[in-house]
Amino acid sequence: DDLPLGEPFNWVDKVSIELTTRMLATLFDFPFEQRSKLTYWSDVAVSGPNVGGDLSEEERQKILMEDCLPFFNKLWHERADKPGGTDFISLLAHDPATRDMEPLEFLGNLMLLIVGGNDTTRNSMSAGVLFMHENPGELQKIKDQPSLIPSAVSEIIRYQTPLSYMRRTANKDVVIGDKQIRKGDKIAMWYASGNRDDAVIPDADKFIVDRPSVRKHMAFGFGVHRCMGNRVAEAQLRIVWEEILKRYDRLEVVGEPERVEHRFDHGIKDLQVIAHPKA
Repeated sequence: DDLPLGEPFNWVDKVSIELTTRMLATLFDFPFEQRSKLTYWSDVAVSGPNVGGDLSEEERQKILMEDCLPFFNKLWHERADKPGGTDFISLLAHDPATRDMEPLEFLGNLMLLIVGGNDTTRNSMSAGVLFMHENPGELQKIKDQPSLIPSAVSEIIRYQTPLSYMRRTANKDVVIGDKQIRKGDKIAMWYASGNRDDAVIPDADKFIVDRPSVRKHMAFGFGVHRCMGNRVAEAQLRIVWEEILKRYDRLEVVGEPERVEHRFDHGIKDLQVIAHPKA
């Protein structure tokens, strides 16, 4: 409701970052006035010389160990004495499987939750606006039939693939296709490639909001490592598009999007948009 009308603004800052950060703060019951720390720590966690970003490994570790971890330790100890809380920190503090975690294990779980709830959803939230601008016929489909929004959300996530790949280590020798993989080999699984595989997804390079089997994509991973926050991400994106259709005739992208320079995180950091209200 507070977005400007008829003038350019950065959708990433005003909508995508703000909404995902508010969601994270709610799930953690994090001090709301300090919620920007969550976005900052998430960005730090996926930064570094091996993937992209301006921080050295030493700077990254210092921020997480001397800033992020002490802040969450304080919240942990406050809630460990108060049973019955339903936020993430309270659940971790009172569950027998997690209440005795070592500091690094606690930090690792925090980063999993923060990163998973921040930049991936944020990047799909931004990319969807770009895709609808580039494909006005697909936007018209969801305007004519709002029940297609959940399908459109899946297509946005597939088409964007907010995490380009995930790396694993083979625990046994195996042949996949004609490739021999040895135990101990490091394997990069390119979700971005799988999501554009014409052998599995017809017209994979086209953005089609009502395509059949639209949820059969690789953006959330697969198997035991499938993203545990996928339903939350889909819900946020669905609600965003429901609210967009209530308010706007279209969201016009002006200029080229400024993309994140990152090997792992496939994102947008500046998307200039003009919001055109419904008549």
